[in-house]
Amino acid sequence: MQKPRELFSSRLGFILISAGCAIGLGNVWRFPYITGQYGGGLFVLIYILFLIILGLPIMTMEFSVGRASKQSVATSFDVLEPPGSKWHNFKWFAMAGNYLLMMFYTTIAGWMVAYLFFMLRGDFVGKTPEGVEGVFGGLVSSPTLCILFMVIVCILGFAVCSMGLRNGVERITKAMMSCLFVIMIVLAIRSLTLPGALEGLGFYLKPNIDSIAEHGLWTIIYAAMGQAFFTLSIGMGSMAIFGSYFSKERSLMGEGINITILDTFVAITAGLIIFPACFAFGVNPGSGPSLVFLTLPNIFNHMPGGQLWGIAFFVFMVFAALSTVIAVFENIISFGIDLLGWTRKKSVIINLFAVIILSLPCALGFNVWSGFAPLGEGTVILDLEDFIVSNNILLLGSLVYVFFCVSRYGWGWDNFIKEANTGKGIKVPTKTRFYITYILPVIILIVFIFGYIEKFNLL
Repeated sequence: MQKPRELFSSRLGFILISAGCAIGLGNVWRFPYITGQYGGGLFVLIYILFLIILGLPIMTMEFSVGRASKQSVATSFDVLEPPGSKWHNFKWFAMAGNYLLMMFYTTIAGWMVAYLFFMLRGDFVGKTPEGVEGVFGGLVSSPTLCILFMVIVCILGFAVCSMGLRNGVERITKAMMSCLFVIMIVLAIRSLTLPGALEGLGFYLKPNIDSIAEHGLWTIIYAAMGQAFFTLSIGMGSMAIFGSYFSKERSLMGEGINITILDTFVAITAGLIIFPACFAFGVNPGSGPSLVFLTLPNIFNHMPGGQLWGIAFFVFMVFAALSTVIAVFENIISFGIDLLGWTRKKSVIINLFAVIILSLPCALGFNVWSGFAPLGEGTVILDLEDFIVSNNILLLGSLVYVFFCVSRYGWGWDNFIKEANTGKGIKVPTKTRFYITYILPVIILIVFIFGYIEKFNLL
């Protein structure tokens, strides 16, 4: 007889942990620099639109499949699919996506932990911009440091998951997310009170029509679509697992809205921290991925009490990264439990070693294997792994969830709506059936196709 599914102890736990999965480096590292590159406020408006019309329906579908099956993506389709159908084969694709995401995410999260350590040690105090660049260069060029901090992230994440759903994942993530919100608000207030901060605020929140001429409207729209998928981690069952732990007391669309609001709050607040500070100290806000690692330490060097603000910022970054790591690790652990009948302890131990080994290519891709350019000159192993996840698995996986939930050859619209709308709260309107069945899949396909066109300059 199957053991009863453990459930979250509270609705708040479900919301914060699901938000923790969505809230990660996509919000606080990727969102600000993409916003800077694509003209500030205009990008933000388009991004929020796509969160609502793309992210929210797919998240609701993932939650519904998870809650109805009471299983992770490893076995949820087996439970819900019509007899004789092949939907269950999607499990291998989705499981691969979760492992692939952690194969590079653990390395970047490790850099955040390293930077917190460097800040605590005072390594950036009094450093010139070249000196700050030297610290980052020393980190990524050292295989020992990259692997060390990646392993620390893996051990921390799996240690939390080993304590169980309520005592580990829920309790620790709730505490981390609460601290994250407090630190963010304090940092945003500090940044907004810097001299010259209003100029940065204007750049960030005022739509810049000139950016259309510079980049083209489609490029901005595509970047916003891609960010909406990336930030919510939808399409590979990362959210479905939390649906499987959630009671039937609340409808799932309403909870999805709460999670999307929290996710958007963190992304926008990250911009309120970064852009006013950039303008206050005359730093280019469109400086790309290096914004966090090279630009911000320079800014903290110019601020009164800069080391303390730097420590607070990187505590926040570590919490944001670890919230996603813990959430996806919980999903990975559940594969062994649901599919192979392992105990939680056995799944934790086996997956700890598996994820460390699988993460080595990314950690070594900046040093020992830096000569390997998988996607052309200037690229590293991280770029390949990120491309497979962000441009392929998240999008194609989202397409599978949509078809499974609307097709009579899958779980079907009626079953999906019944599950999604069970409980108190905001329901999925039945009038959205045409949009979700026919328009949403087309938008996903467009994002997928144009991802390849942009990546490989096919036009």
